[in-house]
Amino acid sequence: MNIAILSVSLNVHSTRRIAQEAQNLGHYVELIDHTKCSVKLGEGKPKIFIGAEDITEEFDAIIPRIGTKVTRHGSAIVKQFEMNGVFSTARSLGITRARNKVRTLQIMARKGIPIPDTLFSINPDNIEDQIRLLGGPPVIIKLQEGTHGLGVILAESKKSAKSIIDTFYKMDTSILLQRYVEEAKGEDLRLIVAGNKVVAGMKRKSDLDEFRSNVHRGGETEGVTPTQKEIFIALSASRYLGLGVAGVDLIRSNKGPLLLEVNASPGLKGIEAASGVNVAKHIIEFVEKNAFRRRK
Repeated sequence: MNIAILSVSLNVHSTRRIAQEAQNLGHYVELIDHTKCSVKLGEGKPKIFIGAEDITEEFDAIIPRIGTKVTRHGSAIVKQFEMNGVFSTARSLGITRARNKVRTLQIMARKGIPIPDTLFSINPDNIEDQIRLLGGPPVIIKLQEGTHGLGVILAESKKSAKSIIDTFYKMDTSILLQRYVEEAKGEDLRLIVAGNKVVAGMKRKSDLDEFRSNVHRGGETEGVTPTQKEIFIALSASRYLGLGVAGVDLIRSNKGPLLLEVNASPGLKGIEAASGVNVAKHIIEFVEKNAFRRRK
């Protein structure tokens, strides 16, 4: 099978791991830099080019690894592959939905998936009311399109919360506010979904001076066996967004597990090390099962 990984570089650890496992399983794999792809529409069938090379009919499946800064273009390239009948591990719509935290949480709330109390607004005149609606400080302030823990701030007092929120509003920056779940104690879970199963899980814990538990922020990790409820939430969230492969972040609260966000291009380094699971192989096996089915 011919597989394209849509990524900017093989120097990215997760991209390299997926490529290695594809080759180990006997597939032809090629890195396609989606930022250098073009789509030609008009007379005849739409075509996808990288430079001047027509790659429209070259691949049986694609594995998108779309960066935050090029979400719109990357999703458009994925959409064109989909429209041409190529299997993708993540639907283009799923990528754009997952990249926007508010949109993800709106979908989850409508589907009955438990999430932390969340508020979003652009009104700078009632910031105190917004904080009060979440039960008062401390509150979490998040950029709507942040990643790796960047753009996530803990405001421990009403004064600091008002100052930070007001600054973001004046900068015309889209944010959301969430209740701080104190009983989580700076821990969260990352579960990897591939198809209809959770293939790996890890617990991430922040260090003493950092409330964010992301690996990129220096958080400690260990393998974890998720509960049936956590598995149900992860699988449901991925399905509702249209993602065959996803990283689902949860926290454990007094009310049970709560979904934080869903990542359409989850990193593999931390979770493979913590869980001991060959996640990249699971991804390729998911592609094998579905891409062959579609071509038949």
